Amino acid sequence: MLIRLGYVAMSTVVKNASPSKTMTATNFSKLLDREAAIRKLQRIGAENLHNTLRLLRHNRAHDIMVFRFSSRFIPLLGHEMLGDWDPIPALSAEFEELGGYAKQNNMRVSFHPDHFTVLSTPRKDVLQKSVEDLERHSAMLNAMGLGMEAMCNIHVGGSYGDKIKSAKRFVQNFTAMRMPIQQRITLENDDKTFNALETLEIAEQVGAPMVLDVHHHAVNNNGEDVVELWPRIQETWLARARLHLDEASAALPPKIHVSSPKGETEPRSHADYVEVGPVYTFLKSIAPITPKLDIMIEAKMKDSALFKLMEDLKGQEGVTALDEASLTL
Repeated sequence: MLIRLGYVAMSTVVKNASPSKTMTATNFSKLLDREAAIRKLQRIGAENLHNTLRLLRHNRAHDIMVFRFSSRFIPLLGHEMLGDWDPIPALSAEFEELGGYAKQNNMRVSFHPDHFTVLSTPRKDVLQKSVEDLERHSAMLNAMGLGMEAMCNIHVGGSYGDKIKSAKRFVQNFTAMRMPIQQRITLENDDKTFNALETLEIAEQVGAPMVLDVHHHAVNNNGEDVVELWPRIQETWLARARLHLDEASAALPPKIHVSSPKGETEPRSHADYVEVGPVYTFLKSIAPITPKLDIMIEAKMKDSALFKLMEDLKGQEGVTALDEASLTL
């Protein structure tokens, strides 16, 4: 099994390279010249995109080919007081440069919209904002020139007192979206509501690949063995590949998330680093039936956690390091 490691949004190694510098709505409203205030938002957005490009260059130098973009590239994007403001065209050069670098270096990049983007909601206003947010994320990926290999990962959402009804509502709302938006979405099991099996069943219904979060499964399950679920989870990716959306998306391997609990009293929170034992045990179990796998590390120490996990995995039986961020098992 060929395994590639990636991390989320920010680096603890590269200094002064935040991809999510912001301006609060309060500070924006204090600026009397609205046009000047909007230009300031766009300048901050340009700086965030430039810093993200710096991170991709850092990643390339260390063989890291899997990366999640920040969803906060552009401050206040989608905020109600900014109405129909669309800064993406004004930042087209920055987006093109970022996407071009990712494509040139065959990097797998993605988004993970914030928790308020939920398709299981019974509220029409929340649903509308959620769909609009997914449209904006897709528009940014389009502005980067990225195909359907660049995806947006979301959770099913809340149960709102009736999980079965919420699941049906999710399916209905998902399938009502434009097909290009549907094709960019992956579904991930969460740590409190929709567990791995429930998320898998929904993913199979709507034809979306499932991103398995191993940590979430450990704290939210009904006794299911995640290794037994894996063939079905992997099949959601194989089914997408058979659609032949484009060559790059057809070649996408399954992706999982790994992290470790912060402690016994905070089992759902993410620790600074990732404990190698549970990760290695899972990987060893699925290796015989999994040719390729990408791993997104969700640890507080970001790329530092990636480098440490890589070193820890090197000491495990059957592991051969290929470079600084990939290995075979």
